[in-house]
Amino acid sequence: MSFHTIIVVGNLGREPEMRYLNTGTAVTSFSLATNRKYTDNSGQQVKETVWFNVSVWGKQAESCNNFLHKGSQVVIEGRLRPDAETGGPHVFTRSDGTTGARYEITAQSVHFLSSGNRPEGQEPGATGSEEEPKDQMGTGEDIPF
Repeated sequence: MSFHTIIVVGNLGREPEMRYLNTGTAVTSFSLATNRKYTDNSGQQVKETVWFNVSVWGKQAESCNNFLHKGSQVVIEGRLRPDAETGGPHVFTRSDGTTGARYEITAQSVHFLSSGNRPEGQEPGATGSEEEPKDQMGTGEDIPF
């Protein structure tokens, strides 16, 4: 058995977008930015931003769509989905000619860190963990959890 998990803390880069599959399962997608600042070998300050596209399924998807907004801070725990062609991140060319990469995460749990827009009586924290439906990603293989 093999298994991997990724934990990412960041801010939503756009409003969440929710849709329903033919089966009635909710799926919410949003972009997530992580930032890192450091000093390089030449003494220059470097700001590094890495972007992730996140997919959330089921009841968690509905909660994310209802309570998260652009700029909301969250902790995502999930698994990376590799590009089907390369086995790595999806690599693309930006309009300015530079190369970029998009990392895809299927969330297993989403923890809200921002304090705004919570329903009365709801504590900050996890929206819960829910299994991802099998083969909803169009991979042709069953998800092992």
